[in-house]
Amino acid sequence: MEPPLQDAPPRLLPRATPAAPAVSTRRRPRGILRYPVARQLLRFTGVGVICTVTSLALFAFLRPWIGPQPANAAALILTSLMNTALNRRLTFKITERHRMKRDHLNGLIVIAVALLITGGSLGILHWINPDATVAAELWTTTLSGFLATAVRFTMLRHWIFRRARHR
Repeated sequence: MEPPLQDAPPRLLPRATPAAPAVSTRRRPRGILRYPVARQLLRFTGVGVICTVTSLALFAFLRPWIGPQPANAAALILTSLMNTALNRRLTFKITERHRMKRDHLNGLIVIAVALLITGGSLGILHWINPDATVAAELWTTTLSGFLATAVRFTMLRHWIFRRARHR
């Protein structure tokens, strides 16, 4: 008669094999892209290119009918919602709808700051050269837009989307 299985020596019982460690299929960023701010700046730049091209096209289209300052303001205001939505989703990886209205309202404040910078530069251009060409106005708004962009990124990252700063 054989002894019952429960009385068998421990070495004869099947051993539980440890589970294999989970292997992540996501690759960790290397080099400078390992820093969240670097990845955010890269995505922010892509969004900025799209919004800048759109804004310049709107400015060039509207300027003959409404003048340079109103055209600049209209172009910035029309692209502000697109800019905030794209930065919210792509740059800072915020997908939930929670606080979306507040984010867009705060985005309008950021755009107002950008409008002060670019509108001020246009005002200075026209003060220095009252007969400035459309090309000179486009260059002025583009160059002052770089400063406005740096201010915008800082305000978005440290004020509006600070909850997603490390994504």
